[in-house]
Amino acid sequence: MGDDTNMERLEECKGKLTVVLALVTLISTFGSSFQYGYNVAVINSPAPEMQSFYTSVCESRNATVTNNVLTLLWSLTVSMYPLGGFFGSLMVAPLVNNLGRKGTLLLNNIFSICPAVMMGVSELVGSFEIIIVARFIVGICAGLSSNVVPMYLGELAPKNLRGAIGIMPQLFITIGILTAQVFGIRNILGNKEGWPIMLALTGVPAVLELLLLPFFPESPRYTLIQRGDENNARAALQRLRGWEDVDEELKEMRLEAHSERAEGQLSVLKLLTLRSLRWQLLSIIIINMGQQLSGVNSIYYYADSIFASAGVKENHVQYVTVGTGSVNVLMTITAVFIVEASGRKLLLLIGFGICCVACIILTIALSLQETLHWMPYVSIACVIIYVAGHAIGPSPIPTVITTEIFRQSSRPAAFMVGGSVHWLSNFTIGLVFPFLERELKSYSFIIFAFICLATLIYIWVVIPETKNATFLEISKLFAKKNKVEIVVEDEECTLKESAVKEPENSITAF
Repeated sequence: MGDDTNMERLEECKGKLTVVLALVTLISTFGSSFQYGYNVAVINSPAPEMQSFYTSVCESRNATVTNNVLTLLWSLTVSMYPLGGFFGSLMVAPLVNNLGRKGTLLLNNIFSICPAVMMGVSELVGSFEIIIVARFIVGICAGLSSNVVPMYLGELAPKNLRGAIGIMPQLFITIGILTAQVFGIRNILGNKEGWPIMLALTGVPAVLELLLLPFFPESPRYTLIQRGDENNARAALQRLRGWEDVDEELKEMRLEAHSERAEGQLSVLKLLTLRSLRWQLLSIIIINMGQQLSGVNSIYYYADSIFASAGVKENHVQYVTVGTGSVNVLMTITAVFIVEASGRKLLLLIGFGICCVACIILTIALSLQETLHWMPYVSIACVIIYVAGHAIGPSPIPTVITTEIFRQSSRPAAFMVGGSVHWLSNFTIGLVFPFLERELKSYSFIIFAFICLATLIYIWVVIPETKNATFLEISKLFAKKNKVEIVVEDEECTLKESAVKEPENSITAF
């Protein structure tokens, strides 16, 4: 009885959130993920002042400024960010495989500090071109951080905390959005004098990360599996767990290392053709497309007009927007605390379900708001409910799922594919939605409702629950769908990949 009690205490200690793990999570998410969210919203509130600056610069050059020219310049300013994010995603695999997860995050700070300086001096040198180029560069930073931070933290966390820690990057993205909304209030920095400072502040978290992150360990999984350095992997695990006995985790990593030794690091091309990862790849593509094409950016785009139609005064709309951002943060915090109990799949199903229903009701409310005086308030409620639903599942869970359903050799390429789909979908919806809104008006949200429903059905049918499982155990969950087999026959676990190379389609450990 005493031995059983001691074993239970041992397991509890191994799975606790230690000071080192908490600090490295906070530093990497504030230093990288916060910037992603901050730069999503940073140009929304000071847009009129920035557009006035663009006009004055053109006039100082004796150039003709028409509405079409100004619209084009502003569209470039907005769209360069997701375009940079797409290119940043394409850099993920080569960088994390060669520099490691921590090394890539440190390098990535260059893509934040440089554009922060550029945007900060843009008004001083009288150049809007600097802002457009800087938005592209800081987009590269966001593309890298949105993929590398979840990968890094997912590999640092014990399996019983992997979901909660995996949601932390999304939490800091929402905090970044809220911070930009608060700074964008006209009495703070959202004015003629303050907008260059507001744009330049994105470099502050990068500087802090550059100074502090070197004191924390690299991913033990990367160190052991890809670098073959078991001593440093052991030391890193002991620091992260606050416990000397890490043999069990090292054994699981060695098993994964053996299983992937034959194929080495997977390129994106090989990932696309590998039968044993077919359903995993399709799943991250559909989940990332569903996340971005579900209408979340369109809801934010439409929010101001919805609030105005409900009678919110123009000067007060910015405060209502901040309130919506606060709901986003609070619901993401809720997801952090319930993800390990509820699981990933349930949160995705609930989130997409709420978004689907909210889009349908919003369509009806917008169609009837001229007829029924109370309908605009229903529209406001739908916006808030939609934001809450997206924050609890579709926003934070896809990166957690991507980390968990791929093993070490395929994870960088998988994040590269998932990140590219994420940013291309983001870019596409930003490009297409204004035309949809002009032609279909409120009925455009029916399209988003259908996308939410289709994604929900796919998750229900295909995605398994992955909470509290090792990476190898999760691979087994997909084995039947991919028509391969994973068999572990002894403790040595020298594993031969034969799913593609051998006719009997089995992966056998012997």
